[in-house]
Amino acid sequence: MTKDKKFFLRRFTDKLFGGINMSWWKVIAFAVATAVVTVVFLIFPIFERTSFRKMGEYFEAWIFFAVIIMSNCKKPLEAALKTFVFFLVSQPLIYLFQVPFSDLGWQLFGYYRYWFIWTLLTLPMAFIGWYVRKKNWLSLLVLSPILVFLTFIYVNSSVFFVRHFPYQLVTALFCFAQVILYLYAFTPKLWQRLVGFFVPLAIVLIMFFITPKTELNASTFLPDNPVLTQDAEAVSDNADLATVSVSQTGEDSMVLIQAKEYGVTDFTIKDGDNEYRYNLEIYEDDGGYPQTRITPIE
Repeated sequence: MTKDKKFFLRRFTDKLFGGINMSWWKVIAFAVATAVVTVVFLIFPIFERTSFRKMGEYFEAWIFFAVIIMSNCKKPLEAALKTFVFFLVSQPLIYLFQVPFSDLGWQLFGYYRYWFIWTLLTLPMAFIGWYVRKKNWLSLLVLSPILVFLTFIYVNSSVFFVRHFPYQLVTALFCFAQVILYLYAFTPKLWQRLVGFFVPLAIVLIMFFITPKTELNASTFLPDNPVLTQDAEAVSDNADLATVSVSQTGEDSMVLIQAKEYGVTDFTIKDGDNEYRYNLEIYEDDGGYPQTRITPIE
């Protein structure tokens, strides 16, 4: 890499991670803009089998946005509050904008509770994350969970890309680029960069060897929207493939699915005199992630 290119890259990272006046108005405008773009990726069919669709479903893009915000704040408390407000504005807007286009309608907000939990967690995470600005060994320590997560995504997406060309190439490159960019921007010493790159890679490769091929824990609505009571119980026909339990009752009844293999099975929900029967399919989506498909059995 030439000196001019290095100089350009350093100017770019210094501006992106510390050279922006991150006012409250910019935080709110950023939140609205990212929400609008995310909804476009989620509702238009052209993006359905692309990496862009993942922006509204997974964390990798939102980590990037959060790092931009907190690294452009002057104090850790400011970083915590502005990152929190960014997620508090952007995530509900994503669900709100999708309501007219979703078969679930307002019921779609039942999924927001999980993003709201993560929104609350951004307060302590961004407070600690602000210390990447120190650009020393503490920066590497603060970055380490993010580096492990992003490394897992780019390795997993790369494996999926090889098996299902060309899907997830953009995701793999985007997460890999984030790792390189953060190490370049926040760790000034070569040994820190080498540790920050190779240690997470080693951890992820070990995880790939010791974890099950499929591991899914997901709460989801039932397709026929039954109103379950506290007495409702779910029984799976093949507990070795997946177990099903009732996680929420009432108007927004949901079931918790825990699976360790891909495959198809049936399950039954017994609720007093009522009995509901479903077919459950555990499959791999275009992102390489396990997903569920539930179909009522007449």
